[in-house]
Amino acid sequence: METTSTAEKKEEIKQKPLLGVTVHVDCVLLVITACSFLTRLWRLEEPRSIVFDEVHFGRFTGYYLQNVFFFDLHPPLGKLLLAAAGYVAGFQGNFQFTSIGQEYPCDGDIPIWHLRLIPALFGALLCPVIYQIFVTLGFNYWTATLAASLVVFDNALLTQSRFILIDSMLLFFCVLSIYSLVRFRRLKDRAFSKEWWGCLCMLGVSITCAISVKYAGIFTVFIVGLVLLYDYWQLIGDQTKSARTLWHHLLSYFGVLVVLPIMLYLAIFYVNLQVLYKSGPHDDRMTSAFQASLEGGLSKITKGQPLEVAFGSQITLRHTHGSHPCWLHSHKHIYPIRYSDGRGSSAQQQVTCYSFKDINNWWIVKNPNHTNIQVSDPPEVIHDGDIIQLIHGMTGRTLNSHDVAAPVTPQMMEVTCYIDYNISHAAQNLWKVEIVNADIEGDTWQAIKSQVRLVHVNTSCALKVSGAQLPDWGFYQFEVGSDRIVNQDANIWNVEEHKYTRFGDDKDGDISDSLQQPDEEQTYTTGSNHHLGFMDKFLELQWRMLAANQEVHQEHRYSSEPLEWLLMQRGIAYWMNPTNNAQIHFLGNPVIWWSSSISLVIYMFILCVFVVRWCRQCEDLSTDEWDRFLLAGVLFGGGWLANYLPYFLMERTLFLHHYLPAYICKIALLPVTLQLIYLHVLRSQIQRSVFTSLLAVWFTTVIMVFYQFAPFSYGHYSLSDEGIESRRWMDTWGFLIHSQLHV
Repeated sequence: METTSTAEKKEEIKQKPLLGVTVHVDCVLLVITACSFLTRLWRLEEPRSIVFDEVHFGRFTGYYLQNVFFFDLHPPLGKLLLAAAGYVAGFQGNFQFTSIGQEYPCDGDIPIWHLRLIPALFGALLCPVIYQIFVTLGFNYWTATLAASLVVFDNALLTQSRFILIDSMLLFFCVLSIYSLVRFRRLKDRAFSKEWWGCLCMLGVSITCAISVKYAGIFTVFIVGLVLLYDYWQLIGDQTKSARTLWHHLLSYFGVLVVLPIMLYLAIFYVNLQVLYKSGPHDDRMTSAFQASLEGGLSKITKGQPLEVAFGSQITLRHTHGSHPCWLHSHKHIYPIRYSDGRGSSAQQQVTCYSFKDINNWWIVKNPNHTNIQVSDPPEVIHDGDIIQLIHGMTGRTLNSHDVAAPVTPQMMEVTCYIDYNISHAAQNLWKVEIVNADIEGDTWQAIKSQVRLVHVNTSCALKVSGAQLPDWGFYQFEVGSDRIVNQDANIWNVEEHKYTRFGDDKDGDISDSLQQPDEEQTYTTGSNHHLGFMDKFLELQWRMLAANQEVHQEHRYSSEPLEWLLMQRGIAYWMNPTNNAQIHFLGNPVIWWSSSISLVIYMFILCVFVVRWCRQCEDLSTDEWDRFLLAGVLFGGGWLANYLPYFLMERTLFLHHYLPAYICKIALLPVTLQLIYLHVLRSQIQRSVFTSLLAVWFTTVIMVFYQFAPFSYGHYSLSDEGIESRRWMDTWGFLIHSQLHV
């Protein structure tokens, strides 16, 4: 018997393949992924016109491919990915994205399908990642399938994935961050294994990518950070863990989730700045030093100009840190004798900050102790703390200030160019030069590089741009005054253009004539003088981007308020066919949108009931079930709050698409709520059967409504006027009807 058994076992061993692979295929996941890709890629090149913000991101892609610097308030990763697709497809960046509705050429100059492919791929990958999150959390496959299907059949997510936009990338990296976190938490008993490190690194990379596409990604990072802090707090309370182990965990988190993201974030900006090295249309948003570091533009204008400012220098003074670039300016017009509020003025010559380069922006630096306004030989350079006068080049009048309230901001003092009216109102035209960055650039006043404050000697107030615009009598230019608060960015200036004043043999020459006479014997700068390091450029660009995010204030027909997002009261018209009713309108699937909003309330109610019952020693859920539903509530419910509430504090123009990160969390919470009801609220099999039937009807309605609103996502055919009106379920939905646009 033993001999026979041994022979059979040997025969079985011989029948096994030498090299075998066992593959488990989740067919449901494959079907959902296929549906996701089909819905996102179907007729992707249509419409062959610029849709909504393609006018911006398409133009940015062209700038990248031509190495032209531009400014945008979003971080560069999403735009770099679009540019990479354009580069691979052979796009030269020579198409001008002028306006929404502009038709793309049919000669293949612009690879519209390839440019739209990147957002479509990220949008399609959302569905399988959502599915995997639910499976990894331990929810049943029906719940995971429902969650992924809701993402597939939502019209808002579909629309935002089909055009040259970056929101689908943001959503993907946010969802990938949550998936990485969930995977990482499952490996807590296998700390420091290869898989543990892999998931931790994937988490660090995904949160970096989310922030590097749009700063709205920081809200998801906040939720991820809270969960990790809670886990580490639990780890501290585990007495089986040594202090050494706790330090290893802490250093691992810090290295992978702090240091690595910072390095990746800097690397993305480094690539961005290396690619965009030519002067472009948005240079004037940056400081003079930044502009001078770009090829062409200001660097071409300032090439060869003197570096050190001296008595007799002709200069233009640029406001360094203002959100609106402008130059110190004057003209022959005077302040009105009385302002609209009844206050009187000095009726002196106006001094403003002008947003365009102009001959009236030129000033001559004069030594108060000499009448000569030429540069001496050798030049008498100006240092930190020196006293100067500034003479307006075109009118010959000196920059002046006195104890008269400024025209728009009466808390400041008026700044003028002094006119001698032969009355007891003496000139007060001495200014002290304070070099703010003297510790870095030295105490010599240098063009481009030195940042200075001009402090009025008589009043100890600093020359400042208030940010307010003057009325029509001031040609709507920016107000300039002097402020008692000296240490602030609003009163920092730098010399941009610079040359030495020479009159040749005619020492009585006219000041305005000297503005046109460069000196051929002056000491010139070299290209290296205007070199700006990466970190300086990065920090300046970062500050400008963060400031610009708070300055988006513009009236828009389709802007909306956060409270309107809950019920989707207002969509956004993305595109309209010029000849019929075919259009792209950003609007979600109403059934999914409204159902998920209701699920928020139901989930919170059920959770509160279970908490109360748990306090009363009623164990409705096992420990694993409780942890699973609570974690889902934190990730999805907390994710919704973190991505939604901050918009109530933002004083900027908002649109419905800003709600998408919160919305996808809300969608994910809906299947969680349904499983909670099915397993732990409904007690009898009959109740569950009825509930399942209702869910089947509801999901069928989801698909039907998706199909009904699909023309607004694809724009592939024109609905009749009656067809559009039948889909206007809310009066505030601004669908366009072609016949009514031309009445």
